[in-house]
Amino acid sequence: MLFTDLGLSAELLRAINSLGYSEATPIQQQAIPAVLSGRDILAAAQTGTGKTAGFTLPMLHHLQTTQPQNPPKTRKVRALILTPTRELAAQVALSVENYGKYLPFRTATIYGGVSINPQLKKLGKGVDIVVATPGRLLDHLDRGTLNLSQLDFLVLDEADRMLDMGFIRDIRKILKQLPAHRQNLLFSATFSKDIRTLANSLLHDAVEVEVAARNKPADRVTQIVHPVDKRRKREMLSHLIGSRNWRQVLVFARTKHGANRLATQLTKDGLHSAAIHGNKSQGARTRALTDFKAGKIRVLVATDIAARGLDIERLPHVVNFDLPNVPEDYVHRIGRTARAGQMGAAVSLVSADESKLLHAIEKLLDTTLEKQILQGYEPHDSLEEAPKSRRSSARPSTAGAGKKRRRRRKKKSGPTFSGRPVSH
Repeated sequence: MLFTDLGLSAELLRAINSLGYSEATPIQQQAIPAVLSGRDILAAAQTGTGKTAGFTLPMLHHLQTTQPQNPPKTRKVRALILTPTRELAAQVALSVENYGKYLPFRTATIYGGVSINPQLKKLGKGVDIVVATPGRLLDHLDRGTLNLSQLDFLVLDEADRMLDMGFIRDIRKILKQLPAHRQNLLFSATFSKDIRTLANSLLHDAVEVEVAARNKPADRVTQIVHPVDKRRKREMLSHLIGSRNWRQVLVFARTKHGANRLATQLTKDGLHSAAIHGNKSQGARTRALTDFKAGKIRVLVATDIAARGLDIERLPHVVNFDLPNVPEDYVHRIGRTARAGQMGAAVSLVSADESKLLHAIEKLLDTTLEKQILQGYEPHDSLEEAPKSRRSSARPSTAGAGKKRRRRRKKKSGPTFSGRPVSH
């Protein structure tokens, strides 16, 4: 279906055409007419399928067609888009500006980690659309520098991640300051029980849109697992990037410290790398992402939260250096590649102590991921046998061993100790 068949205004169609788009994606084909009809929406779609345009375009159309002929001198915020991370807020705001380039609306992007003064200045001049993270938005509401009493549109983007990050209390505080009569759009990668609960309390007579199988990655992503000993993961990653001439690689690490350490090690290996995570300043994160997109940085190492909302065109490779603790995060991670109809590859370097995490991911996907052992990197422990062998052979840590011996002297018939290796 073409965008010209969806009932959008001439100004929006002109902007869409200038961006090189003509045919709407499945999520856009379903969501745009539903939003234009004035209904609340509960929508789920794979990342990279164009869901941002699925709510941005009809929202702009609504603001345009309902704009007063004699608008007040002081602009009122009529649309609010909430996102879980700074990067996603910036990405969504850019989409709003690109699609609304021929419309007279002003947009403000509000998030923490940067000075509040430029935001105060922009809000003081009046804006029509606000794209924000919950924490900084509440800060403005508490200061009285933002008034949402005239809101027409509320969008919760990647609502599942906002719940995972513990934003539900902030969201409830924000909802109390919104007018009762408004249109609500909830977009999520998954329809979990918590999302259903939130939707039931927020949406009214909602249209449900789900264009992809629940919790399934994009069809154009090739998924490979390389079993490897934990101590040789970094060596294998450098080998893969160098020998296969990967020029742009997004690598996921589990912790901030791990991301920093890996980026430093890869740079020492001759692979120019940078890390982004919550402890990095927003300026540093923005510079790293800009350099990565421009090809100045070959490898970008990120934690899950920092990478949420990253939109990198034609990103060919995503690597799971550490498997995520939450299986659904695997889907979000590999969704960074194969966006907008492109092909992509997701490679996971899996050590024996991550067997349970891998099995949880395969259970979620309802499939068995292909395993490929690289010559020269054969692991000592099989992924299938590891959980059992680890339980039987692991030794307790020496930390606190003296206390344990003293306790055993006092109590001769105590329970035996069975430890497991600690994952760092």
